[in-house]
Amino acid sequence: MWFAIIGQDVPDSLEKRKAARPAHIERLQKLLDEGRLLVAGPFPAIESEDPGPAGFTGSLILAEFPSQAEAETWANADPYVAAGVYVSVSIKPFRKALPPA
Repeated sequence: MWFAIIGQDVPDSLEKRKAARPAHIERLQKLLDEGRLLVAGPFPAIESEDPGPAGFTGSLILAEFPSQAEAETWANADPYVAAGVYVSVSIKPFRKALPPA
């Protein structure tokens, strides 16, 4: 099943994000290589592709896992969690309706 993983950043998370980003991207790349990543990306703090020093307010990952428990285990092991980027992470089952496969 697909799961939406939504990370909410702590205030002023940009430097923590930059430091942990390579390891974070490496894990996402593994999901992509396995065909289990639908989409992933950050929420800019302002309406801009590159928000500069305004940074980001969180992230969204839509990925496939065998169960909610496995999605939670994966999300809790994210380098952004370990680096203190996220103040909270929520995981919800997601059913892709459009576009059709």
